[in-house]
Amino acid sequence: MSLTVKLHITNQLNLNLGQTNINNKTKFYTTRIRTKPIYRSNSLISTTSYNKRTTTMHVPSHSSSIKSSLIDPDGGALVDLAVPERERAKKKLEAEALPQVRLTKIDVEWVHVISEGWASPLRGFMRESEYLQSLHFNCLRMESGSLVNMSLPIVLAIDDDTKTRIGSSPNVGLVGPNGDLVGILRSIEIYKHNKEERIARTWGTTTPGLPYVEEVITPAGNWLVGGDLEVLNPIKYNDGLDHYRLSPQQLRKEFDRRQADAVFAFQLRNPVHNGHALLMNDTRKRLLEMGYKNPILLLHPLGGFTKADDVPLDVRMEQHSKVLEDGILDPETTIVAIFPSPMHYAGPTEVQWHAKARINAGANFYIVGRDPAGMGHPTEKRDLYDPDHGKKVLSMAPGLEKLNILPFRVAAYDTVEKKMAFFEPSRAKDFLFISGTKMRTYARTGENPPDGFMCPAGWNVLVKYYESLQAEEALQQQAVLTS
Repeated sequence: MSLTVKLHITNQLNLNLGQTNINNKTKFYTTRIRTKPIYRSNSLISTTSYNKRTTTMHVPSHSSSIKSSLIDPDGGALVDLAVPERERAKKKLEAEALPQVRLTKIDVEWVHVISEGWASPLRGFMRESEYLQSLHFNCLRMESGSLVNMSLPIVLAIDDDTKTRIGSSPNVGLVGPNGDLVGILRSIEIYKHNKEERIARTWGTTTPGLPYVEEVITPAGNWLVGGDLEVLNPIKYNDGLDHYRLSPQQLRKEFDRRQADAVFAFQLRNPVHNGHALLMNDTRKRLLEMGYKNPILLLHPLGGFTKADDVPLDVRMEQHSKVLEDGILDPETTIVAIFPSPMHYAGPTEVQWHAKARINAGANFYIVGRDPAGMGHPTEKRDLYDPDHGKKVLSMAPGLEKLNILPFRVAAYDTVEKKMAFFEPSRAKDFLFISGTKMRTYARTGENPPDGFMCPAGWNVLVKYYESLQAEEALQQQAVLTS
């Protein structure tokens, strides 16, 4: 059993990645109560801390067998909404006889997310009370009175015609984009879809050009339908990547199998460069120094909707595999899996969702960096969100207290050492910052990045992808000219 010690944090404590030395033994903390902000120095990054707070110190224990549940899922139990195989034929007949709601591709991604328990304790698309709590408070209140984080509304939009067809039916069948029956939504509630309010509260702006808004919300219907979800078959994409789509339950079992005593999650939607690898390897090293025996990295790329200029999932997964093959990350201590959620690009609001979902997957540490879930402003030459707000919000977010947040120092290309390194302000002129946009420009134009920026095999994957895009564009232009 791990020893739990409650302590009051003072400015005199030596904090390092959430580390505190007590009687020369290293412990972890998770924040509980925060009031007025103070600032503290962290060996990975300067970040916000709070005085008058209580912290819980979790001491790694290796005297007994390690079981999952290094961290409990929200609500205490993982949600699994797949219909048992023996009942599927009967449920399918029922679904066929119900009024039907046709799902978009992104709706199906949300069905996937809900059905596997990523959003536990949520058991379906949100009814109005859940939607309003999520939209206005970024959390849901359980019957016990406790709060779970839920910063993004997970909702299903319908149009006027569909609402009319549903009529007074308490249940509806869900039909995929190809006409296949996906599931049943029970005890439904239909309510107004106030798009402007949803956009303003989720993104903090209604400026044109927000990718998820333009793809999903603007063309959606003026009504939302919520209810309890049953999924007829586990969601599969048949794209050659389903073996990477491990559910929270499967991930927890894999952490058990590897006897992990710490799991640190890293989300990304870009190819892995050596700066990413530096901070992931450095995090593992620090966890080992703090007394953990077998920290496991969950490298967890987002696999749902992304904006048009992001690198596609299949290309990213091939690139990630090269990173492991080249030994940049250790396959023995790394699990690569796909997180099925669509991407909102909603900055500090969305990063709470990303962290919360990893709690349900069994990760008890979450790495957060500069401008998580952010993007450039759609109409102005600036970031849409303050780059530091994501990590600050995570340190304060209600419902995330049990998750250890690991901010990291910014990595950049050291032109003197000719490798990716942690940025040193004292010699700022020696560092080159290569953004995701710059990286994609290199690959698109055939220009190589500096040596040491990315493993060569991984870089070749990106170059080939952009070469194929250029070939397709050339063929399209030729077809237009000859038509």
